[in-house]
Amino acid sequence: MRAYSTSSVETLLARDLLKDWASEGFVSEAQYHRMQQETICELRRTNIFLRLVLFFFTLIIVGAAAALFFLASDSTSQSVGPLLLIFAAFSYAAAEIAASRGLYRYGIEEAFAVCSIALLCLGMYAILVTSPGSPNSRGTEFLIPAIGGIASLWIWHRFGLAYAFLAAMIFVPWLSGCWTASRSAQHLIVAAFYAAGLIALVVLRSRHRFAYLNEEYSLVEALLWLGSYLAFNLQLSAVDLLRHWWGGTTSTAEFSSTFYWATWVLTWCIPLAALSRGLHRKDRFVIAVGGIVAILTLVTNKPYLGWHRHTWDPMLLGALLIGIALSLHRWLSKGPGGIRHGFTARRLSGKDERWVNAVSFASGLASSHSTTLSPQTAAPEVRFGGGDFGGGGATSDF
Repeated sequence: MRAYSTSSVETLLARDLLKDWASEGFVSEAQYHRMQQETICELRRTNIFLRLVLFFFTLIIVGAAAALFFLASDSTSQSVGPLLLIFAAFSYAAAEIAASRGLYRYGIEEAFAVCSIALLCLGMYAILVTSPGSPNSRGTEFLIPAIGGIASLWIWHRFGLAYAFLAAMIFVPWLSGCWTASRSAQHLIVAAFYAAGLIALVVLRSRHRFAYLNEEYSLVEALLWLGSYLAFNLQLSAVDLLRHWWGGTTSTAEFSSTFYWATWVLTWCIPLAALSRGLHRKDRFVIAVGGIVAILTLVTNKPYLGWHRHTWDPMLLGALLIGIALSLHRWLSKGPGGIRHGFTARRLSGKDERWVNAVSFASGLASSHSTTLSPQTAAPEVRFGGGDFGGGGATSDF
């Protein structure tokens, strides 16, 4: 059961598609205005900038209200947990009310839903761990990530927020750490959860292939493919990856040789499976994740094999990717009408250009922050003679 009706969401997506067609010149202005009158929707949205402002402003309001209540009521340590759970219930109720009023991706209802999960986890932590009369935390601490993951899945199903599903995926490694201390077992538990979710989603997507939910499930499936890959790639799962990326190898002595080399094989098989799945369904999100994990496999292959890394490795990888991109573009362009097997290199929608501009802007910001100027050595101070001697041996009195 979802907070928004299917007809309302489909009408909203139709308006977005109509706006995209008008910007690309596929429909005339008269056709655009006529079809716009036929796709009136009661859901209210806002632009991404105001959405972010309302989201963070609502987070501040909820946090400040909870903190003010605790300061004013002088709550004891035993009552903190139950009060946090009550605040979580009120926050979720506020999210439901905002959604019932027609707010869709407005920032306010999203912030209330996120706060409900955060307050729920904090309340469970206060009851099970920090409370003086709490039970043995070693036997009950797994309840915190379990309840957090279930609540995140419900928020994703109820409001359709993809980052809520991502939060549920993040709770899974925490849950595996509560069950066992073995690193190999933790990786297997996380991968098993993601694989089970992937299988269930593949079955579920077959029922909604031509519905608006197909695109939402597409993004979730891409996240599950990425999570499954990261669960098996031991070079990316290490905590000290960034510190040892160019300075040494990550610690893999705690893994058995069989498990280590099995994960190496899987780092090559998962990208192929994801790309095959994405190409078969013409799913751009899954294809993109398949390409990303394939690049990660190339990047981490040398650390896996224990080979020495060189400073020119990124340059060779960049040249390889440029060659692949140009070859694919040329191969698709030479097809009949510039199309091969349902794929084309031409831009068909204005959303593609916006995605490219956003990625270019993000990469520009990342490169500007990563570029550091090397410290300049101070030039030796030059001291002149004060003008006591002129040219040709003449003194300053000349």
